[in-house]
Amino acid sequence: MTAQPVPAAAEPDARPVVVTGATGKQGGATARRLLAGGRPVRAVVRDTAAPAAAALQQAGADLVRADFDDPSSLPAALEGAAGLFAVPPVAYGPAGTDTEREFARGRALTDAASAAGIEHVVFTGIASIPEPPTAADGKNRIEHYLREHIAQVTVLRPVRFMTNYLASAAMGLDGIADGVHRHIFPPDEPLQIIALEDIAEFAALAFDRPERFAGRTLELAGDAPTPAEAVAAITEATGIPVRYEQLTQQEAAALNPEIARIRERWMSGARWHADIEVLRVVHPGLRTLTDWLAESGAAALRARLPGAAQPPRP
Repeated sequence: MTAQPVPAAAEPDARPVVVTGATGKQGGATARRLLAGGRPVRAVVRDTAAPAAAALQQAGADLVRADFDDPSSLPAALEGAAGLFAVPPVAYGPAGTDTEREFARGRALTDAASAAGIEHVVFTGIASIPEPPTAADGKNRIEHYLREHIAQVTVLRPVRFMTNYLASAAMGLDGIADGVHRHIFPPDEPLQIIALEDIAEFAALAFDRPERFAGRTLELAGDAPTPAEAVAAITEATGIPVRYEQLTQQEAAALNPEIARIRERWMSGARWHADIEVLRVVHPGLRTLTDWLAESGAAALRARLPGAAQPPRP
């Protein structure tokens, strides 16, 4: 992608953008960003009474109930829309991601979008690394199917979310528990991460400028601290010591075969490869970890971490 700033877009389309996964991380962030930019949003949810759905409705989104496992529910959700922000309809089995079910869900959504005449789909997949067949297969197959059936497709491939530091650590991976953040990555090697708000920003840019972004695949990241540097930044921002521990291969295997496979590939040299400097030209507000902590992350972490130092009252 050529490193050029994005010029101002024309007046936004009055037709809605449909957002799947609207009560989740990427879908929720994108729905809020589109609404803030004046785009009508139709949020696809499974439960219209859920607190997250109610919050989106309060922000101005129209809610529609649909289920990927019930293809007959999808046409009404997509009728009359100009675009679709599609979050991978992930499914899990005992060994990890159920890629066949994930692809079946994505195929049903694509077929419904094609039948509804959706002009532009922004699909958020997973950051690519050179690898053998894996859990990414379901998402990659959805990407290919979309390109075969929809005229304009933009693929976003984000790396690890900054909000993963807020995740539950009950599984023994991600989040922060007892002052420790544990993961599969080497402690002293740069690791690409991204803020959800920046994924939403690139989605909004794609919808605003389809003539520039349709047909493109964007590997997305905003910063690349080492895990050790990241927990040091969290310590400084929250006032509570946090350290990093890398899972051994045996520990990863005990958690989940898929996690063990990912760790093995990573230790063999597979890496994410977003060009952060080029992305920053396109989106100058691209957040670093320090930016995210100052903006919202530190406050959220303080609320979660026992013993965190509270900021002084004004």
